Amino acid sequence: MSTTGVAATGANEFMYQTLQYREDGAVATIRLNRPQKKNSFNSQMRQELAQALQAIAGKIATRAVVITGDDEIFCAGADISEMGGDANAEASYHHAREFQILFDQVESLPQPVIAAVSGYALGGGCELALACDFRIASESARFGLPEIKIGAFPGGGGTQRLTRLIGAAKAKEVILIGDPITAQEAIAIGLVTKVAAKDKYFKEAMNLAAKLAALPRLALQASKMLINRSQDLDLATGLEFEARTFAAIAHSHDLAEGTRAFLEKRKPNFTGD
Repeated sequence: MSTTGVAATGANEFMYQTLQYREDGAVATIRLNRPQKKNSFNSQMRQELAQALQAIAGKIATRAVVITGDDEIFCAGADISEMGGDANAEASYHHAREFQILFDQVESLPQPVIAAVSGYALGGGCELALACDFRIASESARFGLPEIKIGAFPGGGGTQRLTRLIGAAKAKEVILIGDPITAQEAIAIGLVTKVAAKDKYFKEAMNLAAKLAALPRLALQASKMLINRSQDLDLATGLEFEARTFAAIAHSHDLAEGTRAFLEKRKPNFTGD
């Protein structure tokens, strides 16, 4: 994969073939960029997104990530032209696992990830948003898992993440009926974090990213990891894991600085260490 780096004022921009990647200080932005195909996922976009996420994971200076599309469509899901109607069971299994592994990579990224969604987020696009930690939607956003209408179901994590996020009853309504829901319906059932005007949703996402980026890095990443793991552990194991993780950051600079700043009634100077 080749990228071209273009320096910009206060930012670094890189162009992939299917993505636009930008760094503004401590915030990285990934913009899906296949407008002619409604930002749908083909194999190249999956590979490029995986590579971008891998690079971000190793960047201590990057503290928060925003994933977005354009104002008219976030992502239409999988590129149907790549699926093929005559795929055998083994090929279909690997196709689903490719999406699951990619979205696991989003979810397990050390940094908090915000989906800034406008227009349609369907199928794999909705599953991508579900793998993020926060979802900021424009008033025009529509979320849907319509696979049932072509004889399938969401196989990129949709049946699992949506159920964990909004509960089984609402997840069945979204998945079994297959109709998209509005941004207002999505916030009412807990699918999105905030709804903003179409001309403000991306700014809201960037504001949230900046707020997160200013927080102590080790505590933020530990908190995300513990919350994600809590769904896989019984309470006793989770509590032990929480205590061990707390001990691991007990001597961090930021914890000491945060404690001193609180006692001295001043703003802390977090360094990420």
